[in-house]
Amino acid sequence: MADMTGQVAVVTGGARGIGLAISQRFIERGMHVAVGYSRDSQAVERLQAEHPEVRITAHQGNIGNPDDCARVIEEVLAAHDHIDVLVNNAGVTVDKTARRMTADEWKHVVDINLNGAFYMSSGAVQGMLERGSGRIINISSVIGEKGNIGQANYASAKAGLFGLTKSLALETARKGITVNAVAPGFIETEMVKAVPAEILEGIVGQIPLGRLGSPEEVARVVEFLADPESGYITGAIYSINGGLYM
Repeated sequence: MADMTGQVAVVTGGARGIGLAISQRFIERGMHVAVGYSRDSQAVERLQAEHPEVRITAHQGNIGNPDDCARVIEEVLAAHDHIDVLVNNAGVTVDKTARRMTADEWKHVVDINLNGAFYMSSGAVQGMLERGSGRIINISSVIGEKGNIGQANYASAKAGLFGLTKSLALETARKGITVNAVAPGFIETEMVKAVPAEILEGIVGQIPLGRLGSPEEVARVVEFLADPESGYITGAIYSINGGLYM
């Protein structure tokens, strides 16, 4: 793999779950990481304390707010000068059947999971265009591929990331920028662990590999797509779901 020492990566939701595993992968490659978060500053501080050998900066904001996203991009550029890699990972769920879901519940999930990726990408891509290189990786979901009962808002937002990925890939390819998506299945994170045991057992029973995935398995694919040697891959969707959906 190519040397990525000193490159700058922005990871939204980068201090917990899949985002943390991605941040740690980048740190292992010697990259500087700008961690976006909404509430848990202590998680970012722990990451900084564990890895004094690289520069890790913390950037708080509501990713569903375009003004916050613009400010975060400005903060990252002020701290690191440029952005080589953007990983749009931050996400939330508010699960209800469509007939019971309120407009606010729909909007909140779409704002965080889809609109935030657009705000961050549009803010980061200008500098990438000027530099003639860059990687944008959107973390979608198997739910965006197959849908799910009680998750119309989440499924719609995650499916929307596929369209954003492909369109932005076409718009930026000739400038040396790649844009790809990763669609994890059921991964062993705090969000999944909160599912009642009997329901989780039923989910695992539907997965051909017979287990949940690990955040590190997702992070490995993200690292691969971020690598300079992966420059001929763009507009692609990588499914990491243990065979749950093919």
